[in-house]
Amino acid sequence: METDTNIPKLAPRPADAHKGTFGRVLIVGGSVGMSGAPAIAGRAALRSGAGLVRVAVPQSILSIVAAIEPCYTTIPLADDDAGRISNRAVAALLENAGQNDVVAFGPGVGVARGVKDVLTALLAVKNLRLVIDADGLNCLAKIGNWQRGTKASVIITPHPGEMKRLWKGLLREPLPDDRTVQATAMAQETGCVVVLKGAGTVVADGTKAYINQSGNPGMATAGAGDVLTGIIAALVGQKMTNFDAAVLGAHIHGLAGDIAAEKTGQISLIATDIIETLGQAFLKS
Repeated sequence: METDTNIPKLAPRPADAHKGTFGRVLIVGGSVGMSGAPAIAGRAALRSGAGLVRVAVPQSILSIVAAIEPCYTTIPLADDDAGRISNRAVAALLENAGQNDVVAFGPGVGVARGVKDVLTALLAVKNLRLVIDADGLNCLAKIGNWQRGTKASVIITPHPGEMKRLWKGLLREPLPDDRTVQATAMAQETGCVVVLKGAGTVVADGTKAYINQSGNPGMATAGAGDVLTGIIAALVGQKMTNFDAAVLGAHIHGLAGDIAAEKTGQISLIATDIIETLGQAFLKS
């Protein structure tokens, strides 16, 4: 296995560009009580250069999500009695997914049968660029042999607990202690790019791996993972490969967290601080 130390860069922006040049990103997530998560991912995608961001959420929380950020648009999805995305949303979501360059699924979405049905439908879309995070991963762990029916081009971004659940559902051998071995084995088993979050985030595609060096303990705060999801989705939308988008995304995310910590200190750092320093992180990269 090759260890990659190179941090890729975005191509310069052409003078005749328009918003479609830089990617159409669809964030799918949210549930009652979790309206902030998809909004954070959407804001992070905007700050990471996406030309157009849409946030699709259960209709019961649409007004809340729409009010958080005026620069993305919102899409209402059919929801269940608990305010989570329903399987009645599948047709509308597939139609909207086809109009975008990348879909990020999971921030604040909750775990329910309808959510799992929606995710299963997205996985079956050939060549769909799909980033899965948060409860999207917990739903994924409940889909038996999900990798066999997957036609989408997938990036998964588990934290260690989510990795344990995914591993248990797919692999018979015990989870190894080495994080690079974990991420590489999961990538080889599923065909996904794996972003194993934590101190020294590991990005692996099955043949090569990258260990991120930026970031600090202050980033262990609610919503920080949603920021990373938005960053990676935006970079995929700007036509980076899945591996390069994940590597640059992890680096930028950590660097923005380091810049934010210099201003607030690690103790007071919150996820929106990371979003506000993304511009400086891109300038430094």
